[in-house]
Amino acid sequence: MASSTDTPAQPDRPPRPNTAFRQVRGRRSPAEFAALVRRAAREIGERVSCDARYVGRVEAGEIRCPNYAYERVFLHMFPGRTLTDLGFAPRSAVRGRGARPAAPPGAVPVAAYGHPYDPLNHEESDVLRRAFMTGTGATVAAAATLGTLGIATDASAAARRPGTSEAAAVEEAVRRIRLLDDKHGADGLYRRAAEPLRAAYALLDAGATRQTTAERLHSGAGELAISVGWLAHDSGRFDDARSHYAEALATARMTGDAGLEAHAFCNTAFLARDAGRPREAVRAAQAAQRAARPLGSPRLMSLLALREAGGWAGLADRTGCEQALVRAQALFGRGTCEADPEWMSFYGEAELAGLEAQCWSTLGDWHRATRHARRAARLQDPHFSRNIALYTAELADDLARDGHPDEAATAGLRVLDLLAQVQSSRIHTMLAGTARVLLPHRRASAVADFLDRHASLPRPRRG
Repeated sequence: MASSTDTPAQPDRPPRPNTAFRQVRGRRSPAEFAALVRRAAREIGERVSCDARYVGRVEAGEIRCPNYAYERVFLHMFPGRTLTDLGFAPRSAVRGRGARPAAPPGAVPVAAYGHPYDPLNHEESDVLRRAFMTGTGATVAAAATLGTLGIATDASAAARRPGTSEAAAVEEAVRRIRLLDDKHGADGLYRRAAEPLRAAYALLDAGATRQTTAERLHSGAGELAISVGWLAHDSGRFDDARSHYAEALATARMTGDAGLEAHAFCNTAFLARDAGRPREAVRAAQAAQRAARPLGSPRLMSLLALREAGGWAGLADRTGCEQALVRAQALFGRGTCEADPEWMSFYGEAELAGLEAQCWSTLGDWHRATRHARRAARLQDPHFSRNIALYTAELADDLARDGHPDEAATAGLRVLDLLAQVQSSRIHTMLAGTARVLLPHRRASAVADFLDRHASLPRPRRG
């Protein structure tokens, strides 16, 4: 949607359609063009909430001049053109000399950011603040490797059309991000993963020399968008995650990639559940199952049934949840096969138990949730440090709500020990909920120890 700092047409002056902007959109639909705007924003570190409605308002002349964030995005998308070339009115003409208040004492000078101080531009100010946020600890060292993945930039991609080496680099970027996330969690990785994603889509724009390479690039870029979306999801940036998943879904739809489409819908369902949209979670999981059915992977269908079960649990539909869980277990029991996607390496008995625990927890059956969470933590491969912390946090919360404060505190302390190497806002949120439940039991020594250590825990810094 448009920011409050976009300048609308004057109420006493009928809007004049912006035909120049309509021409640059070309044959793309407003939604497709909006997706390009959001992608261009990410390339330069901006964050805009562009959608089809915003594009329509611009083309109708309702927005005479965009805010500063949109201005930089548009000028990045169309180098060499001015706002006037794109059909907008000059900023001075729509705001006037007296419209912009003077900078308050201590404001950042104009030269620092390239534009005058504008206290109304909350969206842009937030971008500038986040630009200086950095992570600390093990994840920073791990994330530094993301800059050495060997994906060409858009400038070098323009010099020669991408081939198999570039496609392989994109695929390696996906694997590296997943490995780092499994070990360290998402909070310190998200920002640093944006550069490989930007470069991957620049390669797509350059065009591959062969059809097989183009297909690999599309698939790799889509999987990379999902991986970066997951980093946003796990670090609490739900809007960013939704945008990345939608980008992956659009890539899948353009190329007819059923596997990528199933993956994008799978993550969309998980995000919808976490964001409190259970009905959307059910629909997305069912769409994922329709896309995945021809692929011939029972394990994938099992995971997607679990995603559906999570949505039904959020709707408090115990019957629907149990039916989906039965399907998930039966499909899982068929074992692995060559058709299983590479990205499903995390999905084993531990993940099955962990997702079941989440369903029962959502339904308020703490006893069943505790049993499955305990099994998940016990079965998890030591490589997946983030998941061990996640399942143990789930166990702590279920125990606390099931009336076992001492056991819950002991599990919570194990999670706190793991947070030295794992940074996940999702786990921090779960621990905060557990702490609130345990507060009335503070007199117990284990509980007091957990609460004291949790209170001293630094807030996660999202990278």
